[in-house]
Amino acid sequence: MENHQSDATFLTQALIRIDSTDPGAYEKNIGEYIFKSLSSLSIPVIKKEVLPGRYNIMAKIQGEIDDPALVYICHMDTVTIGDGWTADPFGAEIIDGKIYGRGACDMKSGLACALSAFSSIAEEAASGKTPKHSFVFIGTVDEEDFMRGVEDVIKEGWVTEKSFVLDTEPTNGQIQVAHKGRTWFEIIITGVTAHASTPWKGADAIAAMAELISSIRRKIGECPSHEDLGISTVTFGQIQGGYRPYVVPDRCKVWIDMRLVPPTDTASAVSIVEQAISEASLAVPGITASYTITGDRPYIEKDENSPLLKALKAAAEETTGKPVSVTFFPGYTDTAVIAGKLHNHNCMSYGPGDLEMAHKPDEFVPCEDILRCQEVLTRLARSILF
Repeated sequence: MENHQSDATFLTQALIRIDSTDPGAYEKNIGEYIFKSLSSLSIPVIKKEVLPGRYNIMAKIQGEIDDPALVYICHMDTVTIGDGWTADPFGAEIIDGKIYGRGACDMKSGLACALSAFSSIAEEAASGKTPKHSFVFIGTVDEEDFMRGVEDVIKEGWVTEKSFVLDTEPTNGQIQVAHKGRTWFEIIITGVTAHASTPWKGADAIAAMAELISSIRRKIGECPSHEDLGISTVTFGQIQGGYRPYVVPDRCKVWIDMRLVPPTDTASAVSIVEQAISEASLAVPGITASYTITGDRPYIEKDENSPLLKALKAAAEETTGKPVSVTFFPGYTDTAVIAGKLHNHNCMSYGPGDLEMAHKPDEFVPCEDILRCQEVLTRLARSILF
């Protein structure tokens, strides 16, 4: 343990050294690396093109029961490098027991843990042990953008509503099973231009947007909280409008990210937006407004009776020797898409690292987290499969 050497540790370093930034190099090279590694296990491995030159990877160890299968799903892309690094983002250096590099915690270390556990079970199966359930590894593309990789996984039937699905996103030692919903809006307000010296002759689109933003922010703040997921939130991430400081602006556009908890859903959010548009139209006569929903992911609630949750909690507590918290994942993951699309109650996240380090310069993952997660994932697979 002191020298941090394990299959998953070395594999984490190897994966970090392969650029899979999105946008950027994307997943071609890392996908080829994983495809070749899995092909050496003498089991069926599939490459499925999702986007030009971007392939999902799926490997399967056949069990006596094919559905439900145990599925470890991991995305292969990372966010772009960004500025502010002091470490080499592709160096995968170990400094004070931590591996540094882009994707170290999100989620190449988790990917390495899943691949290591999958390879261990493949070796046991090759020795003559037949798993009770099939065991599937899936590597997805595009998770850091529009999540088209996991959408294709669902379309291809690689997962079902019965599957036991685990992703290895960084969860800081917790099991995370619930997700806030994610609804995105683009709202455009059109006004009437005029000279700033006679603003009453125009209709100020930016002023109307300010009214709309204030209304939406207030109404989201009044939504009920949830015992597991907390409160609904709204972020006005980007705004455009106007073209000269002395001209009444005739156009303004805003991009909105809502993270919603039960009972507030997309239908509720639409009502909030439409009411805000009505209020803005009264406050600034002469404007018109339209909206588009550009993202719609439902919230996912915890199922206390999930067999996968019980098995994962047992595996984690046996490995660590202490109670393991069950909480919610603050972002949206591949497993959340599967849970929402297929109404699957056995979808969750457990992986090395802390989400607070994801997407930042000098991203790192503690080596001890990798060792822990490698053991938990292997123990979980053995408990379900054998």
